[in-house]
Amino acid sequence: RRHRSAPAYPGHIPLNTLENAFLAVGSGIAALLNPRRGDMVAALGETTGHCALPGLLDQMLSSPEGRRVLKDRPRVNTHTISLDALRALPDNTFGKTYVNWLDRTGVTPDTRTPVHYIADPEQAYVMQRYRECHDFYHALFGFPVSVQYELALKAFEALHFGLPMAYFSALLGPLRVKGEQRLMLVRDYVPWAMRVAAECKPLISVYWEERWGQDMAEMKAELGVWDPPVQAKWGKRLTEADKEAVRAKAA
Repeated sequence: RRHRSAPAYPGHIPLNTLENAFLAVGSGIAALLNPRRGDMVAALGETTGHCALPGLLDQMLSSPEGRRVLKDRPRVNTHTISLDALRALPDNTFGKTYVNWLDRTGVTPDTRTPVHYIADPEQAYVMQRYRECHDFYHALFGFPVSVQYELALKAFEALHFGLPMAYFSALLGPLRVKGEQRLMLVRDYVPWAMRVAAECKPLISVYWEERWGQDMAEMKAELGVWDPPVQAKWGKRLTEADKEAVRAKAA
């Protein structure tokens, strides 16, 4: 009988090398055929993330702020964050900007898929942290939820975090937009993403929950980020089904 190691953390599904490779290929094909399969997109990210996660973990360990994140292991959801408290903050703060973004888009922080296939518990947390902080970057750069802006953010994430899944989305995603949207993405947002990703501080190490009251301009200057060259166009508030469809198309 084949030996299978015990789970390393709650929810972990142990895989050997062959199983990991098989799931990576299978989830990649499934994600291409049906981008709405969020479980397959997540599985692809986990089974291919081993080449980038050790480096992201090292970034966190080399930063006092990142080490606090690894020690405390904060989670981003409505059980750990008081949205009403954020709404009471001044308008120019990060916390107020974030909760305004949630309210404006109708997004909830409770939708991120738990990590299952990464064996190392610390690297598994890094992947979970990456997923749960995605909406912080939306708020930081003023991006709404639409395919065009998801792809702009994926381009930034691919270059900044180095995860293969982000490259997968950033390279194939533009095929899903046409005309002026594709032109703007390639002409304006991708060059901006390349520069910001290369020059800003490692965002995986940021303890965002300690910065709710920080002034947005001060935060951007400290982190070395700046706004996109073209201000995003906001449409109507999306339903949950619409939001999932947008994110699936950008995957």
